[in-house]
Amino acid sequence: MERVKVIGAGLAGVETAYYLATHGIGVDLYDIKPKKFTPAHTSESFAELVCSNSLKSADIYGNAAGLLKEEMRILGSLTMSVAEKTKVPAGNALAVNREEFARLITKAIRGNGNIRIFSEEVEKIDFNEYTVIATGPLTTDALSKSIAEFTGDALSFFDASAPIVEKDSIDFNSAFVGDRYDKGNGDHVNCPLSKEEYFAFIEELLKAERATLHDFEKSEVFEGCMPVEVMAERGKETLRFGPLKAAGLTDPKTGRWPYACLQLRREDERGELYNLVGFQTNLKFGEQKRVFSMIPALKNAEFVRYGVMHRNSFIDSPKVLNDDFSVKGKEKTFFAGQITGVEGYVESAATGILVGVYIERRLKGKSEIRISDKTVLGSLVRFITTENKDFEPMNANFGILPPLDKIVKDKKEKKRLLAERSLKEAELFRKEL
Repeated sequence: MERVKVIGAGLAGVETAYYLATHGIGVDLYDIKPKKFTPAHTSESFAELVCSNSLKSADIYGNAAGLLKEEMRILGSLTMSVAEKTKVPAGNALAVNREEFARLITKAIRGNGNIRIFSEEVEKIDFNEYTVIATGPLTTDALSKSIAEFTGDALSFFDASAPIVEKDSIDFNSAFVGDRYDKGNGDHVNCPLSKEEYFAFIEELLKAERATLHDFEKSEVFEGCMPVEVMAERGKETLRFGPLKAAGLTDPKTGRWPYACLQLRREDERGELYNLVGFQTNLKFGEQKRVFSMIPALKNAEFVRYGVMHRNSFIDSPKVLNDDFSVKGKEKTFFAGQITGVEGYVESAATGILVGVYIERRLKGKSEIRISDKTVLGSLVRFITTENKDFEPMNANFGILPPLDKIVKDKKEKKRLLAERSLKEAELFRKEL
C-alpha cells in the first residue's frame, strides 16, 4: 500500500498523519522545524499554538466551536484528546498549557511506528504520490510558488477580512434592503447612521484598541488593504466617502439618502450570513463588537467571524478543491487546514481528520462517503468548496448550518436543536466508517 506524504506538522498535519497511521497506513511527515522556523514559530515541537492558548468555547450546545470540538472527539481527534489532558482554567473556554500540549502531540506522533519524520523543506509537489499539503498560514516561499503553479491566481498571501454577522441578529427596524441607485436585485442590507450617530461612531473607532501585527505582516497587509480605523485617521469625514458612503441609497422611511450608511452583503448562498462591506479591520475582537454595534442596525448583532488582517496563505478552495479536499484534476494531492480557507485552530485540525478519513478509504478501496453538511465540519467543507466569487476564510458558526425543518424563534433553543442534529449526524458518520 502506498505511503502518504504529509507536508506540515501543525494541527491539521498531525491530525491527518495520526488518523492514517492509526489505521495502518504509512506516513512520511515533513516539517521544516527544527532546521528552519517561520517568522511566527519558535518551538521545535509539532502543533505549536502561536497566537493564543485558547481553543475557543467549550459549550457544545450554545457555540459552534464547542460543537465542532465534540464532533472531532467522536471522530477520534488527537488534538482534542491531548487538549483534555493539558487544559487550564479558562471559564467556558477550552484553553491549554501550550508547551505541554505541543509536547504530548509531538510524543504521540514520534512514537507511532507508522510515521517517519523528515526535517526538510518540501519545495515542489509530486502529483504522482499521495500528498497532503497542510502547511498553514505561513507556507514557505518555495512551496507557495509551486502551489501557485497549479492553482493559478487562486493563492492569497494575506487575509484582510471584514466581520460577518448573522442575518437574524440584524435590526431591520433600523435597516433597509436595496442596492445603490436601485441597480441590482436587492442583495444588500443598508444600515443608515444620522450625523450624530456617525461622529459618535468615528470617535470610538479612533479610540479602539488594535491587535498587534508581526513585523513581517505589516507591509504585506497594509499595502493590500486599508483598515477602516486607519482610514478614519485621515479625517473624520473620510469613511463617508468610502465604506460608509450613502450616495444612491434612499432610505424608504425618509425618502432621502442617510448621512452615512454601511452596506451588508450576503456571504452565503442561503442569505443567513452578511459581511460588513469594506470594513476590513485590525481592531481587537472585543473592540469590534463594541464599536461596530454602535451602528443602530447592528446593536444586537451576533458576529460569527470578526475581521482579521494578518499574513495568511490560503487557496481559493471553491476553484481548486473537490469535496474530499483533493485537487481538481490532481486527485492524489490534497490540502488540509488553514490553507484551505478555514479560520482557527480547531477548524484547521478538524479538516485534517477528514482528509485522513477520505485518503484511508480510497487507499483501502472502500466506498466513498461524505460527512453530512448538517454537522459543523460538513458545513465548513460545503462552504469552502461551493462556488463563491468573493471567497474568504471562514470559521465555525451556526450560520453556515442548514436550517432546521421547523421555525424556532428562541435563539438558544434553535442552537440546541442544531447541535443535537449535528451530533447525531456525526455519530452516523462514525458508524459508517
